[in-house]
Parts: sequence; C-alpha cells; structure tokens
Amino acid sequence: MKGKRVLIINRGEIAIRVAKALNELGLVSVGVWTDNEPQAAHLEYCREWVHLPGDTNRDTYLNVPKIMGIIKEHRIDAVHPGYGFLSENGEFAKTLKAAGVTFIGPNPDAIAAMGDKAISKQWAQKAGVPVVPGSTGEVPTVEEAVKLSASIGYPVLLKAVAGGGGKGMRPCGSDAEVRANFEAVQREALSSFGNAGLLVEKYVQNPHHIEVQILADKKGNVYHLFERECSIQRRHQKIIEEAPSPFIGDDTALRKSICETAVKLAAAVGYDSAGTVEFIMGDDRKYY
Repeated sequence: MKGKRVLIINRGEIAIRVAKALNELGLVSVGVWTDNEPQAAHLEYCREWVHLPGDTNRDTYLNVPKIMGIIKEHRIDAVHPGYGFLSENGEFAKTLKAAGVTFIGPNPDAIAAMGDKAISKQWAQKAGVPVVPGSTGEVPTVEEAVKLSASIGYPVLLKAVAGGGGKGMRPCGSDAEVRANFEAVQREALSSFGNAGLLVEKYVQNPHHIEVQILADKKGNVYHLFERECSIQRRHQKIIEEAPSPFIGDDTALRKSICETAVKLAAAVGYDSAGTVEFIMGDDRKYY
C-alpha cells in the first residue's frame, strides 16, 4: 500500500498521531481544514491538506457527501476516521467500500452491531454478556422514558445510542428530571453524532469504568491486551487511565473473567480491528 493516499477525517491529537504513523509507513497523509480552523495543528504533520467547507461538525466531519466529493477529487485510496465522528458509522464504511476506498477500521457489519449502543446491548445479551438493566432499543418519547425509568427505579441515565466521549449522557433522579433533560440530551446527541436516539439505563452509582483493549484480525482470531481503569472522570470524560485496574487489583479470577468476556463479545459480532469493550463495574464487583 506504499504511496497510497489516506484521508484523515478528524482533527487534533488523534489526527496528528495518525498522520505521523502514515508518514512512517510511506503513505501520503491528507488532512482537512474547515472554515473555523484554517490553521489546525494537525496539518503541520500531514503531507497534503484539503479544504472541508463548513464551520460545524454536521457540515464538515459528519457530512458524508462532502467527504465523498473530496475523496473523488483528490484520488483518495483509504480513509482513517480517527475516533468519534464517522469512526462508528456503518453506512459511511459501506459507502467507502462501494466506492472502492479502504476504510481503516472495522467492517461495516461489526460497526452496525457495536456502533449503536441499543443494538450492541442486544448482541451482548445474545452472546451471554451481562448488560446494564434498561432499554435494549431506542426510547422515542419522553413519556416512554418516564414510564421505563419508573419501572427500572431511580436514578437512571439518559444516554445517546450513538457516539461516545461522555456526550449525550445525563443522570436523572425523578420523573421531573427525565422530562427536563430528555430533549436536551437528544439535541446534544444529534449535534455530536448526527443521531438523536436515546437509551434509558439504570444509573450505576460510584461506578468503576473498566475497559478491555482487543485486537481482532480478518481470520477470526481475537486477542485481549488486558484491562485499564478509567474511573477518574470529569463530566463523563476520562482524565486518567490506569493499567492494570487498581480496583480489580490482584483478583486474577475477575481479571480473567472480564477480559474473556470482551473477547467473547468481539468474536460474536465478527469484529476485525483494534477496539475497546467498555464495562461499568459496581462496588460489588459485578460488571456490565
């Protein structure tokens, strides 16, 4: 693939890291700049850069028609989405595949299974992986959210079905708080991920955020690289990652169990890339 042209549809630190890696591999790193970031830091590391017109995420990093236009005009061979934005968009991956462009990430079916939290919960249940009590599909109206929240028991968490990074998530302790936050979470989810769908889940208090890194190839082999803990957060955004998890400590049986569970889920959905399976673990050491 040496000499091939790779478009980076992202910005900031992740775009810098991708560009550096592409340059080391002898590939042509192509960065983008938008109307409100004409001197973006990552462009310094890209061998070429192109204009992606617009000044909002929806008009730029989430705008598939514009991106496909750039791909055609600049003879792009592959796309690296970084994280967030279109990295978990199965339709984008399918569009690239149909155009003969390599998507540097999981296959479209795996993205469809794991990129949407509602669908991923259904896959997890089929694979025998424990999930947080709550809706297994999108909750379309505030009235349904209130009804479901009451049946689960407060506190609950309103959570966007798409994306990540702590956006589109708000804990609620009453019917009134669900009503007050429902549309606000929808707006934030739509703005950040282009998808306003929400889940309602039991809010695990004093949670430990445990992630298991996995690597999967295209021959069906899945490996884990053990766990890290990301419990130190601000506004649901990770600040510090610790490996191994200090909460799991020297509990080798628990470590083995959660890591093997991550592998089982990745294998069940036919995952074939680098990825992370995220778990919430309560003080009782039960994980979901």
